[in-house]
Amino acid sequence: MAEDGAAPFEPELSEEVAARRRGLRTGWTTGTCASAAAKAAAIGLVNGAVPGEVEIGLPNGTRVRFSVSDAGVVAAPPAVAVVVKDAGDDPDCTNGARMTATVDWLPAGHEHHELVGGPGIGTITKPGLGLPVGAPAINPVPRRMILAALAEVDGLAGSPGSGRAVRVEFSVPGGEAMAEDTSNERLGIVGGISILGTTGIVRPFSTAAYRASVVQQVDVAAAQGERHMVLSTGARSEKAAMAVFRALDPVCFVEVGDFTGIALRRCAGAGMARASIVAMAGKITKLAAGVMMTHWHRTEVDTALLERVATESGAPAVVVAAATETATARHFFEACVAAHVLGPLERLCQLAVATCSTHVQGRLTVEVLMVDFDGEAVVARA
Repeated sequence: MAEDGAAPFEPELSEEVAARRRGLRTGWTTGTCASAAAKAAAIGLVNGAVPGEVEIGLPNGTRVRFSVSDAGVVAAPPAVAVVVKDAGDDPDCTNGARMTATVDWLPAGHEHHELVGGPGIGTITKPGLGLPVGAPAINPVPRRMILAALAEVDGLAGSPGSGRAVRVEFSVPGGEAMAEDTSNERLGIVGGISILGTTGIVRPFSTAAYRASVVQQVDVAAAQGERHMVLSTGARSEKAAMAVFRALDPVCFVEVGDFTGIALRRCAGAGMARASIVAMAGKITKLAAGVMMTHWHRTEVDTALLERVATESGAPAVVVAAATETATARHFFEACVAAHVLGPLERLCQLAVATCSTHVQGRLTVEVLMVDFDGEAVVARA
């Protein structure tokens, strides 16, 4: 989930977050690296030597150059070129991947280039990803980038001088292991990583990428006829969610992070009937206050709200006091649990249901489950 992606809107970054990012180095998507490797190998096929450097265009028209590994003479077809992915300062599991393109001529009569997946590249096994089942996991924008790069090689079909069509097989050594750190398996992409990207650039810690991944996972579940999504805010809450909703297909679970509001709207738009939100006290308190973008840099916990729900629930003085003793919902949560008073926590869940239902204009049945900080048990729900 580290690569770029399309999204409905980009939340404005706080000055602090923007300042932290300014010093971070951007990188290149798997789609960009695949385009460069394909062009380099195609040049090798036509000219008899894979170049040590190649230039390609990004979707925005920018031209960038890449070093090519294993450059040299091509004794006989096919030609092979490798571009090593540099993800910049993003914690991307595909950083360092050796994107490999093997290019060979197609038989005479073929008018269009053929792009296929080899070892380490995933295969689509479920609908909803915008690609046919059985196709290699090469997303539409990278596909266009690759074909545009091939069209710049004289002697190939689509180039100004015309020419023959080629077959390009992409592979990544170790790609199947890399994919274990992605959401590919849950989305129905098996056997390796995806060739991704919409801008060609990896932006460090990209919120757009994460948001796009959330949207994609909802769409995949909807395409498979699922009508119940379970939205968790992190790994521990997802662990609890899967224990509660054991009967659901894994595709129904999505780790939404701070993008609860976006996930809910996508669920409603995709025709889902029900959304279950599984989270801890802090996130639920923010949802109860009507905050749908719950990152800690953007909003603080409303301690006055905690005090109000404690008072309205008839909680003892120690719990009411805990509401404003610190700026964290965790302290309040622990005070409630220690006093065996769960009414305030249940009230927070009820308020969160109300605000989330309003957020989607009632087009979705919403429930909220609050789990403990170990992700072991559901403490309150509404």
